[in-house]
Amino acid sequence: MSILSEYLKDPLWIRIFQSLLLIVILWALKIIIQKLIDRSKLKLKTRYTWHKVVKYVIFFLILLVVGRIWIKGVQTLATYLGLLSAGIAIALKDIIANFAGWVFIISRRPFEVGDRIQIGNKMGDVIDIRPFEFTLLEIGNWVAADQSTGRLIFIPNGKVFTQELANFDQGFHYIWNEIPVMITFESNWQKAKEILQNIIDKQPDKISKQMESELQRSARKFMIYYSKLTPIVYLEVVDHGVKLTLRYLCEPRRRRNSAQTIWEDVLVEFAKNDDIALAYPTTRFYDHFKEKK
Repeated sequence: MSILSEYLKDPLWIRIFQSLLLIVILWALKIIIQKLIDRSKLKLKTRYTWHKVVKYVIFFLILLVVGRIWIKGVQTLATYLGLLSAGIAIALKDIIANFAGWVFIISRRPFEVGDRIQIGNKMGDVIDIRPFEFTLLEIGNWVAADQSTGRLIFIPNGKVFTQELANFDQGFHYIWNEIPVMITFESNWQKAKEILQNIIDKQPDKISKQMESELQRSARKFMIYYSKLTPIVYLEVVDHGVKLTLRYLCEPRRRRNSAQTIWEDVLVEFAKNDDIALAYPTTRFYDHFKEKK
């Protein structure tokens, strides 16, 4: 008991005990609040957001109260925060940049959890945002048509200040997709173009009206302007045939499915017409020696 009493009289051990006690209390409070959130009937995304808020608030409180215990002579919050920020600014430049990036993300909202984005040469769906990094479920790379690779990419938040950022889901929630169809020079290109136009015109009126509504809503915030939203087929002559390019709007996550449906229709319709043939690069060989004979 005498040894314990001696420890309790030591200011250093008193601070250690107070710090540990406060950390345990605040952490237990975090766990209780998060369990209450889990039992609530809130939507999954809302519960995720509240989990993050509680975690950050508790972390800040621990940092504040423990700092007040260990730093003597600090009587005001402003003084403490000033000393803390000065020390961190000198030693943790990159961490500060990442934290500032997090503040920018949650305040300006260039993207949110669930959005599909591209930052630099990385593309994916945002599945988590933390104070120092955000996580993407990667799409593209070796997988075609913007589908998931299954890999997670952890990107420092500071990259939002130094890398170009594209958001597939904010503003106008559709993207333009193009499918090139190559036919031979001998094919009836007028008929082929008409067939392709009929195929991409199959879009339901409900979706077309939804696109127009999305565009009008987006125009209130962004300078987004399209003269027409209807699908179109462009024609171009290239070195090995006539190139017909189908251009149409689709949802970002349905790009591959829509292309597959269109290609199935194209193959079925072209098979019905003997005067239309798909083209491909070929090489012709001429045997001049045989011709002389």
